[in-house]
Amino acid sequence: MKKKLVLVIIILLFNSGFSQELKKENYEVVKLFIEKIKKNNIKELGFQIRYPLKREYPVSNIRNKEEFEKRYNEVFDDSLKTKIISSNINTDWSTVGWRKIMFNNGILWLDYDGRLLSINYESNLERDRRFKIIEQDKNLIHESLKDFNEPIHYIKTKKTKIRIDRMHNGKYRYSSWSINSKISDKPDITIKNGVWSPEGSGGNQRYKFTNGNYQYYCFINILGADDSSSAELIIHKNEKEILKELGQIIRK
Repeated sequence: MKKKLVLVIIILLFNSGFSQELKKENYEVVKLFIEKIKKNNIKELGFQIRYPLKREYPVSNIRNKEEFEKRYNEVFDDSLKTKIISSNINTDWSTVGWRKIMFNNGILWLDYDGRLLSINYESNLERDRRFKIIEQDKNLIHESLKDFNEPIHYIKTKKTKIRIDRMHNGKYRYSSWSINSKISDKPDITIKNGVWSPEGSGGNQRYKFTNGNYQYYCFINILGADDSSSAELIIHKNEKEILKELGQIIRK
């Protein structure tokens, strides 16, 4: 499992506390979900998902029931379906915190009503698709930015386009353009050796980039944010805030 998915699981576990055995009503919810997977009941499953169903960037999220039906086999491959169908409800499923049912240490999460909240699993088909998108992406950006491991976020604020990439050394790179520029243009600013850190226990994240006396902070708001405020850029000079802009995470 990829590093970012592992981090998501860790955050969820930290947020939710220790796991407990399923209660009778939870048992029935899980049993029904497993039956739907076993029967490949795609239409019924499509009604019990909390959309958007997030997928590994830069693969697009699944936004609605119609998209889920088209991409079902891409998400639920034979390996994942086998894990679910052959699972032991008493030992492989547990309740964790408030309104969460966890499968296999966080591969999949349900709420107590049976809605599918997240799938922290990447099939071979999705992985191949992601790699293909990344290669296409490298052909679109400026020559100076092509050497990276994987793209992490693409953000737009009112005045700025921001790209965050994870480099081969595990650190992060910040690149930004004015809002009317193209990403094929040379970026106005490029900062390497950025670091990632969690913000609280709700899944929010922060990336920090240092450029001389300037500190650039990109906040990724997962908890309690709508699309228009899913990100935030804050710039400090000598530890004094000089710019603050809300932004939106763009998924291609």
